[in-house]
Amino acid sequence: MFVWDFWYLLGVFLGTWNLMTGIRGKGKKLRLRRTASREVKMVGKMIRLERIMNRVSGRTVIVPMDHGVTLGPISGIVNMKQTIDRIADGGANAVIVHKGVVRAGHRGSGKDIGLIIHLSASTSLSPDPNSKTLVCSVEEAIFLGGDAVSIHINLGASTEPHMLAQFGAVAKDCQRFGIPLIAMVYTRGKKITSEFEVKYVRHAARVGSELGADIVKINYTGSPESFKEVVEGCPVPVVIAGGEKVETDEQLLKMIDGSLIAGGAGVSIGRNTFQHKDPTKIVQVIGQMVHKNLPIKDALKMLKE
Repeated sequence: MFVWDFWYLLGVFLGTWNLMTGIRGKGKKLRLRRTASREVKMVGKMIRLERIMNRVSGRTVIVPMDHGVTLGPISGIVNMKQTIDRIADGGANAVIVHKGVVRAGHRGSGKDIGLIIHLSASTSLSPDPNSKTLVCSVEEAIFLGGDAVSIHINLGASTEPHMLAQFGAVAKDCQRFGIPLIAMVYTRGKKITSEFEVKYVRHAARVGSELGADIVKINYTGSPESFKEVVEGCPVPVVIAGGEKVETDEQLLKMIDGSLIAGGAGVSIGRNTFQHKDPTKIVQVIGQMVHKNLPIKDALKMLKE
């Protein structure tokens, strides 16, 4: 009886041991597979980031051209193929467009340029233009050949919770697929006295980084000293918006110069590039400032050549 119990118990022990060893082995393999998957996604994101940023300078010149949904076919974006050609010839790192432009505006020739597909939209005809909604998904952007995606968030707007929820969902998908995310974060609402005020811009930049953006696009605060506060409070690269069309090229270049002095990672400027009398030239000059640290006096001289 004792012998039978001994061998029985030994068998149970060995069986349990083999089972647990197998489970642990499978668990280890599963963890290794998950780790490898995360590493592949991170490598994929880095490769895509290098398509929209200069890998040497670590900065970028982006030209957003998503204005057609908001404002209609304004000057400079009536003929998208022609304008993108001019922007690409100037050496921009990437353009931002809506999904329909990708389908209808693919050039098939000319200089290559990074493609960022914008996921958010609203129109100037809306009762609340500050309320943005998603009109494209990360997965759809991947199918369209996008190197990255962008979203637009207006903090302080009445629909802020809805936009933040969209931000979180998009960031999750970007992490899942290894796609860079550019967040355009502005402060626009009843509580906002000026969307260019440092305390608001700092908050906007921080929100963008904390919710998962790889690059945050924000307003310039007016001086290198104030903008440095924004950059220091944001752990991911910060690029400045161009805003409304400026009166002179010098105004634009001074804004860019100030942001770079403060530690900014480049620009995302639309109307002040594609509506310029010479889009190729202005993009070339901006590129020299961003990537080669061209002094502003030389930039102005180059622009006049």
